[in-house]
Amino acid sequence: MGHYKSNLRDIEFNLFELLDRARIFGTQPYPDLDLDTAKFILREVDRLAREDLAESFEEADRNPPVYDPQTRTVKVTPAFAATYKTWMEAEWWRLRVLPELGGTAAPSSLNWALAELVQGANPALWTYVGIPTAARVIYRHGTERDKRIAQIAVDNHWGATMLLTEPDAGSDVGAGRTKATPNDDGTWNIYGVKRFITAGEHDLADNILHMVLARPVGVEGAGGPGTKGLSLFLVPKYHFDLETGELTGERNGAFATNVEKKMGMNVSTTCEMTLGEDIPARGWLLGETHDGIAQMFDVIEDARMMVGSKAIATLSSGYLNALEYAKQRVQGADLAQMSDKAAPRVTITHHPDIRRSLLTQKAYAEGLRSLILYTAAWQDEVAIRTAAGEDASLAEAVNDLLLPIVKGYGSERSWVLLGTESLQTFGGSGYLREYPIEQYVRDAKIDTVYEGTTAIQSQDLFFRKVVRDRGRALNHVLGEVKALAGEPSADLGVEHELLGRAVADIEAIVEKMTADFAAARDEAERIYQVGLNATRFLYALGDVVVAWLLLRSAHIALRALESDPHSADEQFYRGKVAAARFFAREVLPAVTAQREAALRVDNFVMELDEAAF
Repeated sequence: MGHYKSNLRDIEFNLFELLDRARIFGTQPYPDLDLDTAKFILREVDRLAREDLAESFEEADRNPPVYDPQTRTVKVTPAFAATYKTWMEAEWWRLRVLPELGGTAAPSSLNWALAELVQGANPALWTYVGIPTAARVIYRHGTERDKRIAQIAVDNHWGATMLLTEPDAGSDVGAGRTKATPNDDGTWNIYGVKRFITAGEHDLADNILHMVLARPVGVEGAGGPGTKGLSLFLVPKYHFDLETGELTGERNGAFATNVEKKMGMNVSTTCEMTLGEDIPARGWLLGETHDGIAQMFDVIEDARMMVGSKAIATLSSGYLNALEYAKQRVQGADLAQMSDKAAPRVTITHHPDIRRSLLTQKAYAEGLRSLILYTAAWQDEVAIRTAAGEDASLAEAVNDLLLPIVKGYGSERSWVLLGTESLQTFGGSGYLREYPIEQYVRDAKIDTVYEGTTAIQSQDLFFRKVVRDRGRALNHVLGEVKALAGEPSADLGVEHELLGRAVADIEAIVEKMTADFAAARDEAERIYQVGLNATRFLYALGDVVVAWLLLRSAHIALRALESDPHSADEQFYRGKVAAARFFAREVLPAVTAQREAALRVDNFVMELDEAAF
C-alpha cells in the first residue's frame, strides 16, 4: 500500500447522485458500457491505484530518469517502468481511445473520475500515456494515411507528445519560429527547438509520436505571421513502415537535447527537443491542411482537464493524509481547559483552528471534484447531442467556459491549500520526507504553470469564453446558480442568501470588465484595467460555482438523511452538509470584497515607473 488515499465514495456520489450519470450508461453513444460495468471499473481502478500504481511514487521522485547526452536518450527508473507496464497491461486507458481505433466509447465523466484515481496515485503516469488523446485528434483531423498512423500508435502502445512551446515563444504561440519545408514524397522536414516538452524522451515505449506545431515555408497559401500561419505535423522518434507499422530501426531527427532538473514531478521527463539539427526530422502534415492551432486546441482541452484532475487528486489525498495524522496526533489540552495544567492531552482534531483547516481542505477538495466532473458531464452532453444529430452548441460553450476555471482556479486553490493547510496540519513533520505531503507540494506547483499559466487562463476566460461568446454560457451557468439561491430553504437559508449575493458580485465584476473593454476602443489603455481584474474574476467565479455545487450536494445529502437518518452513509452525508455550509459562510463573503476591489481598479499600477518596483 502506498501514500495514496482515494475517496471513491465521493466520486460515486458526484457521478450518480449529484450529476445523475447512471442514466447515460448503456445508451447512445455508450451502448457497450452499462452501469454495473462502469461501477466495477471504478472499484477496480481504485484498487489498482492504491495497491499498485502508488507504489513507485516516492522512489521515482528520489531516483529520476537519467539522461545520456551522448546518445540523447533517457532511462527511467525500473520501479516506475514496472508501474507503467502495470497500467498499460490493465488496458483501462482504452476507455479513452476511439472505438474506431480499438477502444471503448465511455463518458467523459467516467474517464475523468478514473483520471483522478490514477493521477492521485502516480501523477506522472498519465503524462506518459498520451496516445489516447493524440490518436483521437489525429483520427478526427487526419487523412486515411493519418488514421492509419493513429491505429499503429495505439496498437503498439506508443508514447505521444505535444511540441508547442519554444525558448522565445511560450504563451505567445504565434511567435514560434520552428519551420517546415516540403519534400517531394509528401513528407516535410521540420527545423527548430521546442522547450518544456513533457515525456519528450523515455524508454517506456518502442516509439514516440510527436505532434509538432511549425510554420510551413515555401508553400503557397501556408505560413505567414502569427498563429494562423502554424500547422501541425506528425513526427515520430523512429521511422516506421506505414503499411505494417514495423519500426525500420532508422532514427528520425527529433532528439532530446536536454532534460530539465525540477522542483517536482521529477519522474516526468521535461525535455528540450531539437528537430532537424544533424539528422532530418521528417513528418507528415496532419490532415494535409494548414490548421494547426485549431487542431492543437483539441489537445490543449484535454491537457487542461488533466491538470485540473491532477490538482484535485493531490489535494484530496493531501487532505485525507492530513486528516489521518490529525486523528492520531496528541498535542495540548482542549482549548476550553487551557488554564488547567492537569487537563488531559487531546488529539489535534479537538483544536478549533485544526478543525477550520480540515474543513477548508474538505470543502475545496470535494467542491473541486464536483467542478471537474460537472465540466466532464457537459462533455458527455456534447457527445450525446452530437450522436443524436442535435444542436450541441450550448454544451460546447459551457464546457469551454468551465475549462479555464478547472485548470486555473483548480490548480491555484489546490497548490495553495496543500502548502498552507495540508502540510501545516502535520506541523514540522509535514516538511519531512517521512510523509508524502512535501512531495505533494513540490509536484503540485507545476499545475499552476503548465498548459497555460493562471494569467493566461484568466484572459482566456474573459476574452474568449465571456466576451466572444457574448455571455451566453456564463449567463446560463449563473442562471442555474441564481435559481438555487432563490429557493427557500429551512436548513440552508443563510447559505442561499450568501450565494445570491455572490452571484450579484460576479455580475458587477463582469459589468466593470465589460465596460472597460468597450471603452478601450477609444481609450486603448483602459484594456489594462481588464487585465488587472482578470485573475480576480477567475477566482471569484470559481468560488461561486464551487459553492453552488457544494450546496446542490448538501440538498441531496439532506434528503438522504431525512429518508434514512441512521444509514451507513449518515456521517458521509452530514459531512457534505457541513462542507457546503462552511464554504458558503467562510468563502463567499470574500467574493464581495473582490467586487469592491474590482470596481476601484484603475491604471495607477500601469502608470508606475519600473524603477518604483
